[in-house]
Amino acid sequence: MKDSYKWLRIDTCCIDKRGSAELSETINSMYRWYQNAQICYVYLNDVSKWTFSTKKDDDKFDKSSGWPEWFVRGWTLQELIAPNEVKFFNKGWAHISNKRRLAPTLQRITGIPREVLTMIPRDYISRKRTESEPIRPQHIGHGINVSRKRVESERFCPGRISQDIALTNLARTLHAVSQQQRKIDDMDNAVTLFRAALKLRPPGHPGRSSSLHWLALCLSNRYDSRRVIVDLEEAIMLGHTALELRPQGHPGRGASLYNLACDLWKRFQEHAVMHDLDEAINLQHAALALHPTSHLHRSSSLDSLAIYLLNRYDNNGVVADLTDAIILRRAALELRPPGHPDRGVTLYNLACDLWRRFQRQTVRHDFLDEAISLHRAALELRPQGHADRSSSLHNLALCLSNKYNNQGVVTNLEEAIMHGHAALELRPQGHSLRGVSLYNLACDRQKRFMKLAEIHDVDKAIELHQAALELRPPEHPEHASSLHWLALCLSSRYDGQGEVTDLEEAITLGHATLELCPQRDLGRAVSLYNLACNLWRRFQKQAAKHDLDEAVELYRAALELRPPEHPDHSSSLRSLDLCLLHRYDIQGVVADLEEAITLRRSALKLYPLGHPNRGVTLYHLAEYLRRRFEKWVVTQDLEDAIKLHREALELCPSWDPRRFLSLDSLASCLSDRYNNQGLVTDLEEAVTLGRSALQLCHPLHPRRSVVLFNVASYLQKLFRKQAARDDLDMAIELHQAALELRPTGHPDRPSSLSSLALCLSNKYSSRMVGADLEQAVTLGRAALELRPPCHPDRGQSLYNLADYLRMRYQEQAMTQDLDEAIELYRAASELYRSGHPNRFLLLDSLGLCLSSRYDNLGGVADLEEALTLRRTALELRPQGHPDCDVSFYNLASDLRKRFKKQAARDDLDEAIKLYRVTLELRPFGHSDRSSSLYSLTVCLSDRYDHQQVVADVEEAILLGREAITLCPPAHPVRGAALSSLAWALRTRFQKQFAMCDLQEAIELLRMAVEIPPPKDSHRSLSLHLLALCLSDRYDNQRVVGDLEEAIALGRAALELHPPGHPERNLSLCNLACDLWTKFQKPPNILGPCRANSLRRAISVLYPTSPSDVASSLFELSLHLWDRFQQRAMITVLDEAIRLATYALELRLPGPCHRDVSLEQLAISVRAWAQTLGLNSAELFVLDTAVENLHALANYLRAKSATQLAIVDLNEAITLHRHVLQSRSPEHPNRPSSLHDLALCLADRFRQQSAATDLGEAIALEQEALRLLIPGGPGYDVSRRCLTAYLQMKISPPVSVTASNTSGPAHIDVVRAIRGVAFEILKNTPTWLLHTQTGMLCNRDAQLSHFMTSQQYNQLLSSYATCNLDQRMTLIHTVVSAYFQYVMLSHRWGEGEPSLRDVEGQSIYDMSKMGGLGKLQTFCLCACERDYLWAWSDTCCIDKESSAELQESIGSMFAWYRRSALTIVHLSDIPDTGSFDASEWFKRGWTLQELLAPRCVLFYTQSWSLYKNLTSSNHKTDVAVLEELGRATGMESRFLTNFSPGMDDARSRLQWASSRCTTRPEDIAYCLFGIFNLHLPVLYGESAENALGRLLAEIVSQSGDISVLDWVGEPSPFHSCFPAHIASYQPLSLPPAQSHAEEQSSTVIQSPTQLRVLQRLGRSLSLSLQFLSHPLKRPNITRHVPTARLQTPDSYVPGDVFEFHSLTEAPLPRFINRRLMLPCVSHQVTMVQLKSTDPHAPSYTYEIQACGLRPLEIALPSELEHATVSQGTLQLVRPWHWQLLGPSAKLHAPVEEQLRFTLGRPFNALLLTQLPHNEYKRIASSTLITAHPISSTVIPRSQFGVFSIV
Repeated sequence: MKDSYKWLRIDTCCIDKRGSAELSETINSMYRWYQNAQICYVYLNDVSKWTFSTKKDDDKFDKSSGWPEWFVRGWTLQELIAPNEVKFFNKGWAHISNKRRLAPTLQRITGIPREVLTMIPRDYISRKRTESEPIRPQHIGHGINVSRKRVESERFCPGRISQDIALTNLARTLHAVSQQQRKIDDMDNAVTLFRAALKLRPPGHPGRSSSLHWLALCLSNRYDSRRVIVDLEEAIMLGHTALELRPQGHPGRGASLYNLACDLWKRFQEHAVMHDLDEAINLQHAALALHPTSHLHRSSSLDSLAIYLLNRYDNNGVVADLTDAIILRRAALELRPPGHPDRGVTLYNLACDLWRRFQRQTVRHDFLDEAISLHRAALELRPQGHADRSSSLHNLALCLSNKYNNQGVVTNLEEAIMHGHAALELRPQGHSLRGVSLYNLACDRQKRFMKLAEIHDVDKAIELHQAALELRPPEHPEHASSLHWLALCLSSRYDGQGEVTDLEEAITLGHATLELCPQRDLGRAVSLYNLACNLWRRFQKQAAKHDLDEAVELYRAALELRPPEHPDHSSSLRSLDLCLLHRYDIQGVVADLEEAITLRRSALKLYPLGHPNRGVTLYHLAEYLRRRFEKWVVTQDLEDAIKLHREALELCPSWDPRRFLSLDSLASCLSDRYNNQGLVTDLEEAVTLGRSALQLCHPLHPRRSVVLFNVASYLQKLFRKQAARDDLDMAIELHQAALELRPTGHPDRPSSLSSLALCLSNKYSSRMVGADLEQAVTLGRAALELRPPCHPDRGQSLYNLADYLRMRYQEQAMTQDLDEAIELYRAASELYRSGHPNRFLLLDSLGLCLSSRYDNLGGVADLEEALTLRRTALELRPQGHPDCDVSFYNLASDLRKRFKKQAARDDLDEAIKLYRVTLELRPFGHSDRSSSLYSLTVCLSDRYDHQQVVADVEEAILLGREAITLCPPAHPVRGAALSSLAWALRTRFQKQFAMCDLQEAIELLRMAVEIPPPKDSHRSLSLHLLALCLSDRYDNQRVVGDLEEAIALGRAALELHPPGHPERNLSLCNLACDLWTKFQKPPNILGPCRANSLRRAISVLYPTSPSDVASSLFELSLHLWDRFQQRAMITVLDEAIRLATYALELRLPGPCHRDVSLEQLAISVRAWAQTLGLNSAELFVLDTAVENLHALANYLRAKSATQLAIVDLNEAITLHRHVLQSRSPEHPNRPSSLHDLALCLADRFRQQSAATDLGEAIALEQEALRLLIPGGPGYDVSRRCLTAYLQMKISPPVSVTASNTSGPAHIDVVRAIRGVAFEILKNTPTWLLHTQTGMLCNRDAQLSHFMTSQQYNQLLSSYATCNLDQRMTLIHTVVSAYFQYVMLSHRWGEGEPSLRDVEGQSIYDMSKMGGLGKLQTFCLCACERDYLWAWSDTCCIDKESSAELQESIGSMFAWYRRSALTIVHLSDIPDTGSFDASEWFKRGWTLQELLAPRCVLFYTQSWSLYKNLTSSNHKTDVAVLEELGRATGMESRFLTNFSPGMDDARSRLQWASSRCTTRPEDIAYCLFGIFNLHLPVLYGESAENALGRLLAEIVSQSGDISVLDWVGEPSPFHSCFPAHIASYQPLSLPPAQSHAEEQSSTVIQSPTQLRVLQRLGRSLSLSLQFLSHPLKRPNITRHVPTARLQTPDSYVPGDVFEFHSLTEAPLPRFINRRLMLPCVSHQVTMVQLKSTDPHAPSYTYEIQACGLRPLEIALPSELEHATVSQGTLQLVRPWHWQLLGPSAKLHAPVEEQLRFTLGRPFNALLLTQLPHNEYKRIASSTLITAHPISSTVIPRSQFGVFSIV
């Protein structure tokens, strides 16, 4: 930290040594890390003291134990050599020295040359020393003259009369020397000598005035040097005395006046006594009078007098003094013509005076222009090196800056900055005026930033101000000014960049400035104002209340210092009222708002009609009045605001960019007036104005989102008023646009989310599109998350989201939505305390939800709470509220529900009363009158049922008929109204037995059943009532069709009443009675009032208890069971099972689950039986439930025996087991339970031959026999059954006799399966995700999953029945199918999970953020396609294990190839996009992920199939293949049937040439699988090294020379290989050679020689088969003379081959970083540079080579002269026997084939020869296309093997 470094690295803790991959990468990269480090610290823990010396062998430290141990360690060698800067520290962390200074010592210790240690040229040290020698100036003194004067003064004896003259002469000489050489000793000696001479000249002496004059002058000069005030006082006293001795007419009086005036001016400068200045002016006037125009010193007097007058002007501010000073300066300038030595000073001073005059009268631009001209003239007289040039530059810059302030011409500011920089350069550190230059230059840079908004200007200004502040300590008079302007610059940079640190520093500086400003200082108001502005900015950023309060106080203080006539009074008013308004918004203190309005009114008075700021002030005043209206709802405020906004709008022209603000604000006010008065015209005008504002608001304006939001709100209100769908659609569109402009983190994003959600819910309410409601719920949740508990609008968000969830519950009936809505309403009610205007709405909604939950679950507590909330909401709802009828109606509905639950007459009477009130509030024409009529009808019918008052049922019928007339066929309440009227008519039928009433009721109910959609609550009621009416008609008319239809309707109603539904019991009872009637024997007809009808009516309407209904149902099921045993009708048995299930459901305590099953019912019975402390009544009910369960099990066994369904038998066994567990050993019916369970197990044994079932059946019968008494009931049956079971055991049927032991060599089947599984898993990824559970599994866990799967069990079953020769095939088939896996191909994004992140937990239980959401969706896609296993490269590789990482990279191609499916997720492609725009096709790893899989599916950004293609493999889709070909440049045959290997390696490298990887070295690793190579993965190595290793292996294994065809930068790995894979991109041909024939232009069209031959083959109509398969050595050896073929191990560099033996040339090989390349060589004979392009750079050479036509080549660097002159260049044709290939002359002699092949143009390599017979390739910028001269020279060409490095 002392060296100002923020980051450091220590090898002990900065390496994760547990991860071998990271350790390997670190070791490979360590040298480069040390090399790139800024500095390296070496800690020598065994060196306590080391004194460094630059002398050889003079380093002092304890050498008794040898050199420090650090120098003999292995790792420290690279830590010494690699870093550029190394510092050594001893044991106590004391700094010893650095590497450069210790280089001699380090060389002696390590033996490493000094140049290697320091990495600098050898002549560095000597050159450094020479450059650092200082040049010392020589000073010339006046020693000779001084010595001579001393001798003359000493020659006189004391007392002689001429000694005073000698002393005076010597003193004057010493004075002159001290003035010239600044020697203070000479000045002291001169003063002493002048005093001695004065003593020798007593009063009256003629020379005394001269001595006084000179002594005063000498003391004044010494004061100038030492600033000792005593010297100045004495000088003034002596000057006065000398002046008295020089009366008018004395020749020296003028000099005395001048000098005395100067001394008095100096004392004024010291003490600021105006008397001294006035006297100095008077004396200078007198001296000027003695200096006529021709006087030599007149110009000096004029100049000095001007200075004194300026000083007095500075103190008194009298313009006359300044004017006189300017006149004097002009006069002095006239006396100093061009060439005068002081003309420059006069020009400079006059310019400064004119600038002051301009500062006094800024309207006089002529003063400023003249000052600039004079400064320019003075600057010309002060060239470079002049002592005062910096002052001229500085003041000229100051004047130009002032001119820019007045005229705004940027060129003046630019010139001012230029001169300011020049002045600053001339004022180095220590210069007294450097601070002023820094300050002024900083101000100018700040001005340019304010003009051009270039951030570097404000950065530089801050830097300059900070430097100036360092030169101006707190006691400096300009310290406060520097603080002020630095704070202003920091504030400006904060406005541009938003860095809070700048604002914090600006506030700190502002406080410091304010402390330095006195109370009545002219600049205090500015400091107060600026500090307040910065505090206001910080408040806007951090919302700290104390900042706002302090800003208000500071604005107040600034306003007090700026009276009404002050030019900045209005700005202070505006700023203060703005702060007060914001404080009002936060704290709600009305006084702040009132004061803000008052201040804005005061500001308005300062801006009369025509003032440019009047419109803005009107606008803000209108906004403040609108705020007060929102607080107090005083209509006059709103009217005044509208009036002011209209006036402001008139003053704002159409071209003004702020006009849209006025339009928007006026629209807001009109919207408020609409809310208050309800005038639609106001709302329509608000919409019109809002649209106009939206058109004027620039799309990038920060207020655009506000305008969009406001217009959307107006349209939303208009929709509520007029219900125009277009308004709502436009509101949604505008809200969505506003939301896009308010990203995450925007303060208004919650409002946009909430309003958009509200619009979508309104759209859902009008159009019933579920997607709108879903989106509303999502947006509501997002808005709630952005409004924390302390947010003022959180209550509204809670309320809205609860409303959306309640609406979704009404559509989807999901209980969790209703529960969540209730919780949200409760949370909102805590925020909507008593007195809140919307509390009654919230309570009403919460009551509605609780009532709905009661309807669903039947919890009485919910209903009671709902009633309480309804009553409270009714009390809080204001009188005359338009929704009062809704509150009455809802309260009445809940009272009726409680009546139905508790049968309290008071509830019913109150409900009827409230319904009557509701009906009065809903007159004819009201949209909800029909609902009130329907509900009142139902209540009256209920009261009739209890009180039997006929008037109630008559009134109910009348009201019902009226309700139906108000409900047209499409009305939502029509079904309920029909049902209620039908119920009333049936009730009257039961009273009066008028069949017309029953017939009408049936007709009405049939109409009702047809209207509502399925699963509607009214539909279930209609079905139930229609079944009752049909039953009644059957009882009267005995039409069997009525009974059958009643049963069918009863079943349909029961389906709509799931378990737990409050109406389910009634439906069960009704259905039970109808079924009893259907299945009983022909009853005794008792007439219309028979007992059965009466019993059913009573039991259905008011059942005594669920147990009675259950008993009836169970009795009926037993009756049906008896009928089944008689007739064996399966429909009867199904009905018995159904009724027994219903009965069992009703017997269980507590509500049942909706999706209850028989097994769950049985579990409930068993749990109930295990409950302790049951009373006798409960035990009786339990026993009946167990008996019910037992009967149900027997029914299922019978069904299984009838239909041979094993499922029913298994279910019967399960139920029997629960029955057995529910009956204690002492229970009398336990033997029957044992016996029945044994029967079931025996039946299953007969079907499945499971020995365990038979054994258990035997054990159960044995236990039953122990419990039964011999001879008793059941004993003989159990005995016979046991005998039968034992017989079955000892005499098993043939089908179950034995397991065949003749397997494949009697192997254990489990061992065989495990062996096959292990073999298959070896070729699959190590880690896979289980798609059904989301767990990450290694191979052991994968195998464990299989061994416990149904596939494994089925395999075991199939294995026994399979043929012997097919068993292993069966195992392979089943295991391979089970372990099929899906691979994911994608681009990595943010938050991708690693193996450690997901290990040990299900990914489905983790967050959906980032990469986890993608992983979850991928696994679900795989699961949907019935795959159990999935693999992703993010979490299915243990990257901490280098061995596993190496294995994964080496096996990845094979894994993708073996995958059943590869899913490609294109995260950047929308549903309508195409492949061309995806980054997936530009990544390195995705190349093998495209080529390797045989089956691929592409998914878009939203995880939908690409272009909605439904094919199972997109690689078989022709359209997709065409798109892939365009995106990748590959032929379709490679995409569909790619084979890894090294065939045509150049093409495969070209595929990857335009791709990139995150880690540079991965560009090579990702190609290992494509080339089918297995190389080490060495993370940390350079990309060049990795690519070089890959290319070397390709050449070594295949001998393919096409990889040498590239252009670009060569690799440091090898000169024949490129540094970057991009060099293999498709290449353009070089310009046509000047001597090439036209025919040659059609030959070379491809970068590889192999492709040249292929295309040549096509042109010659050769076989395509040759071109599409790997080339083989041509079978032409029969034409070749016998020759010895060299093997790769036998050839050496320099081998030369005969022309005829080229077919036997060795293959290229890469050995020991050397490429052994057979070549046809052409010696370069001439090289000439033709042109250069330094910008590229590119050098074009013309080359001539043996046997080739002249050609041109382009090189990226210039050839060395030695290379060109020594003739070491070769153009070579790399040779491979494949180049011959099949040709049109296949059967021609070898020589002719060779001539034909070698006579074609080829791509040549340029080589340069190195020592030791080695060569190096010179990379070119384009392909080198060479043309042989003729075929006759080919046999004379040289053929050899080149060793290339």
